[in-house]
Amino acid sequence: MPSNDSLARLAAVIESRKPANGGDPQASYVARLLHKGPDAFLKKIGEEATEVVMAAKDVDHGAPAAKLVYEVADLWFHSMVALAHYGLAPADVIAELERREGTSGIEEKALRKATGRASEEGGGQ
Repeated sequence: MPSNDSLARLAAVIESRKPANGGDPQASYVARLLHKGPDAFLKKIGEEATEVVMAAKDVDHGAPAAKLVYEVADLWFHSMVALAHYGLAPADVIAELERREGTSGIEEKALRKATGRASEEGGGQ
C-alpha cells in the first residue's frame, strides 16, 4: 500500500538527480527537467493538470478510473520535481494539509482573503 514513505523515497530519488548532486541530464529525465530550469517542469505541470481534467471527463463517460489515477500520478511526480527545485519536499505539503485538517474550505478561503488584505494594507506604510 502506498504511503508517505513512498513519497519520501521518490523525493530522495528526485533529489539525487539534481544536477548539483551529480544528476546527468543525458541519462535522467528528472536531471534534464531540472537542468532546463523552471520553465520546463512548470510547463509539464500545466500539461499534466490538463491531462488530469481530461481523464476525469473520460471517467465520467465510462473510462476506467485507473486512467485518472495514472494522470494524477504524473501530475504529482512533476509537482515533486518542482518542490525539489525549490528546496521543498512532500512532507511540507503533507504538513500544510494537516494544518488545514478540520478547517472548513470556506473558512480557509475567507482566512486567506483576510490575511491577503491585511498584508496589502500593511505593506504600503
